[in-house]
Amino acid sequence: MLYEFTIIVPVYNEEGNLDRVEKEFLEYVKIASKKTKILFVNDGSKDQSQSIIERICTNNNDFSFISFKENSGLSAAITAGFQSADTELVGYIDSDLQTDPKDFNLLLEHIGKYDLVTGVRADRKDSFIKNMSSTIANGIRRSFTHDGMDDTGCPLKVIKTDFAKKIPMFKGLHRFLPAMILLQNGKIKQIPVKHFPRIAGEAKYGLWNRLLGPLMDCFAYLWMKKKYINYEIEKKG
Repeated sequence: MLYEFTIIVPVYNEEGNLDRVEKEFLEYVKIASKKTKILFVNDGSKDQSQSIIERICTNNNDFSFISFKENSGLSAAITAGFQSADTELVGYIDSDLQTDPKDFNLLLEHIGKYDLVTGVRADRKDSFIKNMSSTIANGIRRSFTHDGMDDTGCPLKVIKTDFAKKIPMFKGLHRFLPAMILLQNGKIKQIPVKHFPRIAGEAKYGLWNRLLGPLMDCFAYLWMKKKYINYEIEKKG
């Protein structure tokens, strides 16, 4: 049976989480509603993440990896995964596993009618400051994009690969995936998913890149929206 779904797992200094990532995904692929493979994108980790990733991929046929020469950021890692995907559907989850891979099945239930389905973290298990800054950032972004999404930072998404590959890359891209699908005249939906505390490793985002960074990215999005080229081929000869 051919693979139908590629899950991208960006990694940056997550050596303490990767054994758990392997365990959780080995369980998920057994119950996945689509034939699934996992693609690690190592974003220039400085710890032992790469050696652990290589061991996981050697031991499991459903796992593969891309390794960056140096740290390039989450948006670059996600985009590299999109461009490498050869399945009809592509997904994304953070390697800290604060969201549950099993919830991909909830999103996959709706992807037939939609071009992107994203999770909304219910009962978030983060600090007050982290939750508040994310709430403010999402409100700012919604006022610019009008995408109707409550939690675009949720690291659990499913996208039709044809749409994902057309998303132009810029830093901060991961906050605007639903809006970028709307620019392609696609349909989007959000679904509540579980959320857990971080068990190992450190968060990669602080107050600056949760508030001021997204505000600057909103202006970049408005420029891109104005310049975006969208077309549909009717015939070929």
